[in-house]
Amino acid sequence: MDQAVYLVTGAHGFIGSWIVKRLLDAGIKVVAIDKSADPRRLRLIMNDDEIGRIFFRECDITDGEQVGRILEDNGITHIIHLAGLQVPTCRANPRLGAMVNVIGTINVFEAARNSAGRVKRVAYASSAAVFGAPEGDQAVTEGDAGGMNTHYGAFKQCNENNARVYFLDHGISSAGLRPLTVYGVGRDTGMTSDPTKAMKAAVVGRPFHIRFGGSTDFLYVADCADAFIRAAAADVSGAHVFNLHGETVAVTEVVTEIERSIPEAGNTITVAETGIAMPSELDDAAIIAAIGEIPHTSLAQGVKETIDRFRILQAEGRLDTSDLDE
Repeated sequence: MDQAVYLVTGAHGFIGSWIVKRLLDAGIKVVAIDKSADPRRLRLIMNDDEIGRIFFRECDITDGEQVGRILEDNGITHIIHLAGLQVPTCRANPRLGAMVNVIGTINVFEAARNSAGRVKRVAYASSAAVFGAPEGDQAVTEGDAGGMNTHYGAFKQCNENNARVYFLDHGISSAGLRPLTVYGVGRDTGMTSDPTKAMKAAVVGRPFHIRFGGSTDFLYVADCADAFIRAAAADVSGAHVFNLHGETVAVTEVVTEIERSIPEAGNTITVAETGIAMPSELDDAAIIAAIGEIPHTSLAQGVKETIDRFRILQAEGRLDTSDLDE
């Protein structure tokens, strides 16, 4: 059997870095692409020897020919596609957001289509942003998507529909995964990065205000990464979209866990009253039925592991706190 070779797009992003790490830990060859050549998030969770095992190619995901060449030249067998622009950028520049998030995703599927059957499946990042404002407290299923309130969410649902057409027309199987509030080392942009930033602020002894309250679906980044890897490797035919569920808790419980690890942070972290305009719990029965149970790290353990790593980085003089000022 030929060796599996995984392509990870957006590999220098938060979730992308963790996926690269988990693949390397499993002894899998990884070709990583990103428009940015800066591996700073990789360096937060990996040493230089580990990073040296990555086959990195600088690539603009909107350049379909370049994406196709990388697939062909490196014998890619599996794709995990995460390259994309987040909510603030899509709001400020919808045209650019569509080029990266929609056209970039089409370029990935086109490259898979032109791989002569070598790539049989694409796992890609969708988002809980495909859901509109919450109605009640019930967990939402995949079929509840719609009524989204951001360009980002609209682009993600467009990708889900295009993935379905690629299966209908060309037989390319796919799995789009919809996480909500992912936290852990390396999470440094977007409103839902605030719980992670609060952990970092507590480590360095700074106060912090989390800009949303209520409850949300917290997912530890290592579990999120493992779910993408499982989805990319699963022998499941069709174009699927799956919710990713972690642990639905109040944001104030995150603060409690931070204070449990760092008692001196008591009363230094505040939480807004208003929740984010998305459902607070995602039903993950569909992905479990399709590929089995995915790893689950408790909030208490995830917060502890994140704070422990921040402490190590601080002791080494490598803890960047510039994101706390944004």
